[in-house]
Amino acid sequence: MKLRLPAVSMAVLATGLILASSASAAMIGIYRNGLGSLAQRSEMVKLSGRDCERSGFNEALRIVVGKRTKECSFRTPVLGRDLEIAATERLLSGTPKKLRHGTFLGVQLRAGGGARYQLAVYPFQRKVQLRKILDDGTVKYLAIVKNEAAVRGIDQANKLRLSAINAEPGLCRLRAYLGRKQVAEAIDARAGELDGRASGVSIGSSKGANGAAASIDDIVVRVPNPF
Repeated sequence: MKLRLPAVSMAVLATGLILASSASAAMIGIYRNGLGSLAQRSEMVKLSGRDCERSGFNEALRIVVGKRTKECSFRTPVLGRDLEIAATERLLSGTPKKLRHGTFLGVQLRAGGGARYQLAVYPFQRKVQLRKILDDGTVKYLAIVKNEAAVRGIDQANKLRLSAINAEPGLCRLRAYLGRKQVAEAIDARAGELDGRASGVSIGSSKGANGAAASIDDIVVRVPNPF
């Protein structure tokens, strides 16, 4: 069952979190979207990307990156600072073979103005990156994991999960998971550089991703408990 809350209410709830020990706080879901219907898929709003085609696909959201576009991202209705987002994503076999090596699937938090925290998974390379992207396009790699066995290949389900929780003002603890396995963790002592509050999903490549295709379903957004 999907829990629906007005976007404004969710934003107030998430941004109002004050945690004494956020690193150990349990998470509770406030938004779920299986993306199995047109109405559910319509809740995902394009956040970035010049040319991004979207459609239904096997009760999921299908995204195809278009010309002169490196990345397509879509946000949930949930806005907030301390959040966790999870989604099941597949790099589809319709992606041209020449693009598969460099194409990633992603989830992101604190997105806005081009900046964001992002968990990027490369199915063909079996590589994981936890990165911070600033509004000028600068990429800071907070963690890189190669040859990760938890990464699934073409047409297989990758269950991505990313949390970004401030342990204290200006200091953010990030944790990244694939399925139940934690694959990366980092502390960002300059969390104030990101003032965006959007949560979302993405597919892209640093060298252009025209034709890259992904399916996305089972999105869940959580907040720390107690809040």
